Amino acid sequence: MFYIYAISSLKRNYIYVGMTVDLEARIERHNQGREKTTRAYRPFELLYSEALDVERHEARKREKYWKSGIGKEKLRLIRDKR
Repeated sequence: MFYIYAISSLKRNYIYVGMTVDLEARIERHNQGREKTTRAYRPFELLYSEALDVERHEARKREKYWKSGIGKEKLRLIRDKR
């Protein structure tokens, strides 16, 4: 099982999209500053997640969608409704 997730910085205008097999642990790593790419944007809240029971390459395709322009647009709409 793979999880595609989006987290939103609580302090800056930043959304990060990723893929993992352990969603809770991954978000915790982001919030603890253990991920170099997101360290400067802490703290985060979970904006979106989906569970996929597929092969890794299929999950990667879905992750790429959420990282694309249209995917990020949809995530911004979700964030702005909060």
